[in-house]
Amino acid sequence: MRKIIIAALAAATILPAGAATAQSAREVRQSQREVRQSQRELAEARRYGDRGDIREARREVREDRRELREDWRDYRRSHRNVYTRGAYAGPRGYRYRPVAVGYRFAPQYYGRNYWINDYQTYRLPRPGYGYQRWVRYGNDVVLVDTRSGRVTQVYNRFFY
Repeated sequence: MRKIIIAALAAATILPAGAATAQSAREVRQSQREVRQSQRELAEARRYGDRGDIREARREVREDRRELREDWRDYRRSHRNVYTRGAYAGPRGYRYRPVAVGYRFAPQYYGRNYWINDYQTYRLPRPGYGYQRWVRYGNDVVLVDTRSGRVTQVYNRFFY
């Protein structure tokens, strides 16, 4: 028993820190695949099944979504230092207002100081080529077309 404990401790100290990170990211992707598969099975049950099949398929979708939320929560907990950045200091006269797609920002709100250049670190989708940038706005992340200042995508309460 003592040898097993010592071997486990040695393995924990020898394994790179990225192994746990890669494992949690894999779990999230796997959960996403399971949710999509369950949704396909639900659609098929609605088309060809009876009420019992539909009820069971809905239960499966619910369970898979719950598992995905748990995996995503665990992933974010393990990457807490990534999602907790310093306090947001907006431009002069800044006052937070929730924004939606189509909102037009003033140019000082999407300047270089607010760009998120390492979008992969935050698992954000790649911005379109050209003039789109991910911008931090309060605790939100918005995708802004820098030519017009229009918001094309919003993730509310991204930073906490």
